[in-house]
Amino acid sequence: MPRLAVIVVAAAIVFWIYTIVDCALFDRLRVRGLRKGWWVALVILVPVVGGVLWFLIGRGRRNRSGRSLAPDDDPEFLSRLGSDAVQEERIRRLEQELAELDEEPGSTDDGHDSGAGHPSRGDRGPHDPEGPSDPGQPGRPHD
Repeated sequence: MPRLAVIVVAAAIVFWIYTIVDCALFDRLRVRGLRKGWWVALVILVPVVGGVLWFLIGRGRRNRSGRSLAPDDDPEFLSRLGSDAVQEERIRRLEQELAELDEEPGSTDDGHDSGAGHPSRGDRGPHDPEGPSDPGQPGRPHD
């Protein structure tokens, strides 16, 4: 029996200390009932009962904005729809500009340069079957 009393007293002390710390560090905007200072005083002066009252009454819940809403009821979601359309339009314009840059003169359909503007390559590419067969002299036609 004395061991049980020691365990109950130790648990009450741990609960009391935890309640004091929780009450002192809790966001004052979420405290219900009394002001935060009065709750701390109540928890200190009436250890177990004050702690129970703190957790049942004084400790407010989180903001209700954390609850789940349907997308058509959520104003934040609805406001983002307009910005998504703006971003999609911007992406479309950027892709169009990139496509126009890819269509520069002298490029082929596969995106590789045909060598039209390179004097060292001549009219034939390096893999042209009619090109030079001597690997030591690239770019020179056969005689």
